[in-house]
Parts: sequence; C-alpha cells; structure tokens
Amino acid sequence: MNRALTKADIVEAIYEKTEQNRADVKNTVEILLGLMKKAIKEDSALLISGFGKFEAYGKDARKGRNPQTDEAITLPPRKVVVFRLSRKFRAELNGEEFDEE
Repeated sequence: MNRALTKADIVEAIYEKTEQNRADVKNTVEILLGLMKKAIKEDSALLISGFGKFEAYGKDARKGRNPQTDEAITLPPRKVVVFRLSRKFRAELNGEEFDEE
C-alpha cells in the first residue's frame, strides 16, 4: 500500500516548484485548508471544479451496540463529510476519455 500524501508533502512539493520560502508556503497551505474547512462547516459543501465536491450532512441518532460488552447503546446524531469525484477526474482516474456534453 502506498503512503498517504501529507500536508508536509504538499508544502514540500509547492516549495520545490515555486520560489517562495517554506514558511510562506506552509502559511498559504494552512490558509487554503482553513478556507476549505470554513466552507464545509458553513455551507455544508465545497466544490472544486475538475476535482470533486465535499458535502457535509447530518446523520440522525441511531441504535448500536458495544462490541465488547454486547450492551445496546444509542449513538448520538453527528455530521459526516463525503467526497464525490467530478466526472472529469473519475474518467481521468480510470484512464478514460471525458466527453463534456
């Protein structure tokens, strides 16, 4: 299994491709991630054209059980985030041609 791309990897890749110093690149990446988080929290969605869409939605409370004790419990309501690939990126990922209709 391949290693996951980390924030430090992103900073390093941008640093190598630009003439900015690492501190500026790291600050820019932090600002970008902050904007992304804010959009998902406030708007419940973040759309990046050609890449995909992050969407947050609420899940209701539900019944569950503790696997160690087999005790029935109620899991509280929560928010989850899902990511949906854009059609263009999905086609690229699968080595297919993308037709814009």
